Amino acid sequence: MKEQSQRLGTQPIPKLLANLSIPAMVGMFVMALYNVVDTLFIARGVGILGVSGVSIGFPVMMIIMAISAAVGIGGASVISRRLGENKPEEANHVFGNVLFTIVLVSGIGLIGAFTFLEPLLRLFGTTDNIMPYARDYLFPIMVGSFFFSFAFTTNSIIRSEGNSKFAMMTMIIPAVINIILDPIFIFGLDMGVQGAAVATVISQATVTVVILNYFLKGKSSLAIKTAYLLPVYKVLKEVVTIGLPAFIRQVAGSAMMIAINLMLIKFGSEFEVGVFGIVQKLTMFTIMPMIGVLQGMQPIIGYNYGANNDERLKDTIKLGMKVVTIISALIFIIMMVFPEGLMKIFTGDQATIDSGAHAMRIMFSLAILIGAQVVSGGLYQALGMAKPALILSMARQVLFLIPLVLILPNFFGVTGVWLAFPLSDLFAFTLSMFFLYKDRKLFFHTKKKPGNYDTAAT
Repeated sequence: MKEQSQRLGTQPIPKLLANLSIPAMVGMFVMALYNVVDTLFIARGVGILGVSGVSIGFPVMMIIMAISAAVGIGGASVISRRLGENKPEEANHVFGNVLFTIVLVSGIGLIGAFTFLEPLLRLFGTTDNIMPYARDYLFPIMVGSFFFSFAFTTNSIIRSEGNSKFAMMTMIIPAVINIILDPIFIFGLDMGVQGAAVATVISQATVTVVILNYFLKGKSSLAIKTAYLLPVYKVLKEVVTIGLPAFIRQVAGSAMMIAINLMLIKFGSEFEVGVFGIVQKLTMFTIMPMIGVLQGMQPIIGYNYGANNDERLKDTIKLGMKVVTIISALIFIIMMVFPEGLMKIFTGDQATIDSGAHAMRIMFSLAILIGAQVVSGGLYQALGMAKPALILSMARQVLFLIPLVLILPNFFGVTGVWLAFPLSDLFAFTLSMFFLYKDRKLFFHTKKKPGNYDTAAT
């Protein structure tokens, strides 16, 4: 086992969490910056309808990411616990089955690009005015779905073995390449939103080569071998079961965007869809630091849970909660004080600036509650406790946000869409606190660990 994995059970928790979380936060920050810059180029080079087209098409991309997240996060949870139990051979079998699933998923995305792309966009609420932009953006993305799936999934795997710095680089490399290529394709070659999509695919293909080299050159605690690629039912079942909450969360995010876009068109116009497209990118930018902290926590939690190091497990959870709460408070302050300035980055149109600032102040009015929600669902996932992880992953978006988005606009118009966000934050936070209080002893006194498996191929 590489030293990068062994330190999960030996290095002091504050230093270890910083070493794992800061690279993850930097990587997530750069990824969020790429999303913001991508939207900025489209807004400046194509206009608000181009942003609307990307916003309409983005849920499809999120579905691809949802499956990749399920496989990657589920595999990472199992791998980190197997490494903590000193079972590297079983960890390699998990990794091999993850790679098998990536190929399967990307094949579906490729077929979908040529068969049902436009009907899918129509289903998601695409209007005739938006359709050309949505189609031009999404087609290259679906054709290159293998690169997205591979990079997105293996990032979680790399973190699970404790190599946070390389995981960070796998996020920074495509983001930087994308930012460089965007103006070339959008402005220089006059490709519009299609240029943004092509730049994204090229950047993900580049980092895929870098990641493959990492595993094939023996720099990882894991190995790619043909024998490990054979599907094993028990392995796939455990990975999918643990990863299911991540899948639900991502699909719920896609369903949420579809619901919001539909209600904005019904009670507003395509203009509001474009405004939400900008605000959504900024929302991703704010949530990334908390996800970075969670990504730093998860391998520590999984490894020490597998090794029965209860004290290290407890210290990690307490410290992680404190950090994300501080981040949530900072996000609240920024969004209340500077929303107009943030909108001006994307557009000089005063109507768009005013509408976006109004939306952000409402949407982030209870942002201080978000951090605890992020950590609680990820905590159960890292421990391999699938049922509570699934419930908490579904809570904010499926149980609360989507119903509120569909109900409140009937009373408050477009403002009802924005009001759904703080109310869902409040309800989801309450549910998270209930679960954490109920299971406060279970985390540190559980003798029964998630089961092992027979590595014989089926």
